[in-house]
Amino acid sequence: MANVLITGGAGFIGTNLTQHLVGKGNHVTVFDNLSRHGTDHNLRELRSRLGDKFLFIQGDVRNYEALAEAARGQDLIFHLAAQVAVTTSVSDPRTDFEINALGTFNTLEAARLNGKNPIVIYASTNKVYGGMDDEPLTQTAEGYQFGRLKRGVPESYPLDFHSPYGCSKGSGDQYVHDYARIYGLRTVVFRQSCIYGPHQFGIEDQGWLAHFVIQAAIGNPINIYGDGHQVRDVLYVDDLVRAFESAVEHIDKTSGQVYNIGGGPDYTLSVWTQVRPILEELVGHRVPVTFGDWRPGDQRIYVSDIQKAADEFGWRPVVPPAEGIKRLWEWVKTSQALIETVRSES
Repeated sequence: MANVLITGGAGFIGTNLTQHLVGKGNHVTVFDNLSRHGTDHNLRELRSRLGDKFLFIQGDVRNYEALAEAARGQDLIFHLAAQVAVTTSVSDPRTDFEINALGTFNTLEAARLNGKNPIVIYASTNKVYGGMDDEPLTQTAEGYQFGRLKRGVPESYPLDFHSPYGCSKGSGDQYVHDYARIYGLRTVVFRQSCIYGPHQFGIEDQGWLAHFVIQAAIGNPINIYGDGHQVRDVLYVDDLVRAFESAVEHIDKTSGQVYNIGGGPDYTLSVWTQVRPILEELVGHRVPVTFGDWRPGDQRIYVSDIQKAADEFGWRPVVPPAEGIKRLWEWVKTSQALIETVRSES
């Protein structure tokens, strides 16, 4: 049993993580400013399911004093709060920086000074590797393939902070890594790939797989940017929660380390050529689609090399994409009225 702080705890990942940790008997504090559409509904769901078994603090990671107060006495901090859309970072880079870079720095300082040397787990992103434009690729009928990275992108791959979002998340990534070296803080960086699952109100700019499932469920067309052959490794949220838990359990090994966390080479999907038949089987008819130009910074392929996580804390994903998408579909179908409410508020 531990005292746990989750920044961004009413978000998609935070909601799933909170339910899991409370179920294990931990004392969980959810810290969230509820600025993202759907987080207030997620909070109501948490309260409905968990009652008073967790503490909620409405606060912003840009406010150091509030964050430091929330971090006092915590044994474990999951830093999930973030601005998550590349397009938003381009249109409003200052806010993106303040949330992602300054917010992460504030979290680290709150942890460093809380007196308990807490474990800090940071949700980073594969976007720290940039567009990977120089990586040799081949194209098959189903999607793009790496020419040389047969197991995917390793943690040793050169960083290239493409876009303000990449810069702000990458800054946090490096700060978290360095605080382990300089201050001895027990930090772990997860460079996460495409995470999906229940409580995710996906939109075009973020949470694309959930967005596709929602669009198909409500009968709206899906817009594809690019040719639909771009490939991503995808990870169901329950597998991510297991990775969080396992990294904490093996903190003597994982402290100060960086891990690529995603579906890996076994759990990949081409954005449309392989997703389309899964969706059409679920919905029972063809799903309308339109195609647009590639967006700046979009990777034609990204697949995580997850071998380091397997070697160092024994983790591998176990929910195949077809099964995970089916579970997400079931949540979307039972939550359709809620989803439409959230969309009307955006």
